[in-house]
Amino acid sequence: MKHDVLDLAGQLNDAEKAQQLKVREFTERRIKPNIAGWFENAEFPLELVPELGELGVLGMHLEGYGCAGRSAVEYGLTAMELEAGDSGIRTFVSVQGSLAMTAIHRWGSEAQKQRYLPAMARGELIGCFALTEPQAGSDPAAMTTTATRTREGWRLNGVKRWIGLASVADVAVVWARTMGAKTSDGQSDDTVRGFLVPTNSKGFLATPIEPKLSMRASIQCDLVFDELKLAEDAVLPGAKGLGGPFSCLNEARYGIIWGAIGAARDAFECALSYAAGREPFDQPLSSFQLTQQKLVDMMLELQKGQLLALHTGRLKDAGKLRAEQISVGKLNNVREALKICHTARSILGGNGVTLDYSPLRHANNLESVRTYEGTDEVHTLILGQYLTGHSAFRS
Repeated sequence: MKHDVLDLAGQLNDAEKAQQLKVREFTERRIKPNIAGWFENAEFPLELVPELGELGVLGMHLEGYGCAGRSAVEYGLTAMELEAGDSGIRTFVSVQGSLAMTAIHRWGSEAQKQRYLPAMARGELIGCFALTEPQAGSDPAAMTTTATRTREGWRLNGVKRWIGLASVADVAVVWARTMGAKTSDGQSDDTVRGFLVPTNSKGFLATPIEPKLSMRASIQCDLVFDELKLAEDAVLPGAKGLGGPFSCLNEARYGIIWGAIGAARDAFECALSYAAGREPFDQPLSSFQLTQQKLVDMMLELQKGQLLALHTGRLKDAGKLRAEQISVGKLNNVREALKICHTARSILGGNGVTLDYSPLRHANNLESVRTYEGTDEVHTLILGQYLTGHSAFRS
């Protein structure tokens, strides 16, 4: 691509290039021709789920249990190409793989892994990840959903909000504060635990949040748990405390670093093509100095974001990626991707507000991406704490 001025594609190995091209072909063939209709009709295309399973991208970073076991960079490139189609489609892959499947793979029992992961990797079962609550979106420590110990197992009560895929999921990974639990020596063991909840359970209610101005080709729900009964084996045995869900969130945040750049790249390419073909005042729009400045500014931020994503991926593959480095990538790349999409829309003029062109759709979606898996403010404070040693989350 001519706008890859730094030749970042030359930094990829053959396997990485092949993975990127495979997913790009899928996006061009299955997502881009249909996305305007899906977005306008607020429709998530469930028919894509088994196709994504066949493509090998569901839980692709995980080893075993039917998962592809691909590298972090390969997963990142996959996220970038899918989000060049639409954030909603990349979000499905993230919720399924980085959140629900990662929770089971990392914290589940062997029986839980065997039961769920192979079918989820094939797209035969859909999972969701229920952490966020209406009053504590950025503060999971304040969660009020409870799992109370009973003679038969557990009883779940509470509410969650903005839970992706919940109304179409087969299993929900639900994080709740345990009540009445005891350690082996009889001491109180109240903490945060993860539970695998079949969505056909009595007392499980998922209601899609509508209407939305963003992520319209995706599903987010309100959840209510009303005296929902769970067996003892519903608990994820390896997760105790907020470290469990936070480890999954970091997987999802990593994918966003790449995905946001995919949306920005598509918006930039749309504007570049449009500017070359539009001829106001009897000359190409791309020949005007102000247009060229916009294109150059977008290219610079796009390349820097791609370089940041690739560096982050290399660190992850080397086992050296730290949480604050993920925050750098999520904060920067989503913020800059939004600017790129808005600038691209300005080049399109009035035509840019229609669904015939992608930049404003991408910008609308990125408003959600900017909010979920940690807002700008949350990642700013994470980095502020890293730099100063002082936590500013609570006064």
